Amino acid sequence: MYLPAMAAFYTTLLCLILLQIWVTAVAQKGQWKTATATYTMDSDSSIIDEGACGYGDLHKKITYGEYSAGLSSILFNRGSTCGACYELRCVDHILWCLQGSPSIILTATDFCPPNYGLSAEYGGWCNFPKKHFEMSEAAFSQIAEKKADIVPVQYRRVKCDRRGGVRFTMSGNSHFYQVLITNVGLDGEVVAVKVKGSRTGWIPMARNWGQNWQSNINLKGQPISFEVTASTGRTLASYNVAPAGWQFGQTYEGKQF
Repeated sequence: MYLPAMAAFYTTLLCLILLQIWVTAVAQKGQWKTATATYTMDSDSSIIDEGACGYGDLHKKITYGEYSAGLSSILFNRGSTCGACYELRCVDHILWCLQGSPSIILTATDFCPPNYGLSAEYGGWCNFPKKHFEMSEAAFSQIAEKKADIVPVQYRRVKCDRRGGVRFTMSGNSHFYQVLITNVGLDGEVVAVKVKGSRTGWIPMARNWGQNWQSNINLKGQPISFEVTASTGRTLASYNVAPAGWQFGQTYEGKQF
């Protein structure tokens, strides 16, 4: 009786420890952290028209729209953060922050490159290891006066609220094709993708850049399924998203997290 009782005790203790670790990690993920923010004029903004995540013209993507931002190196994480959602608020600046500290939800859509010719305090805001958001003008104006040059902000990761399913946009040719993955809910951050034709098993895809994923398998004439894994580890499979007659340049919609 002694050994089973001790085994049960240690099993329960281990479960409690793992639960505490998980609760702590979740709490930390939702904690406010400090950074800085500037904005790019919409009339000359790569954040809206294109960007390092590969999303293209964000005016055509209702769920991303103008509420987007380019991230400094430490936040961008070589593109793996593309699609993630952040809540930002302007803080500790009585002149530039809007009253009541309103917050805005942003989607990471671009990279803010460093400028080591300037100091981190005067123009080199995206220099490593600075945490900085280069926001669209529309988003910045929701939390601060547009007259501001740079403002202190607090930020935290939040779940992405998306309408409809995950979208897959096909491009390439018969021997090399690429899929752009957008409108991802949950944490918005895709860390792994697999593709499957009607005559193949699941094939891992490689990240090309941003949220563009590639494969050199010829899947023309086959219905295509995708398996998408978010940074939380949750996996979503959308079967036969693209029909057998799918075409490059077309966008197909799957399930949603």
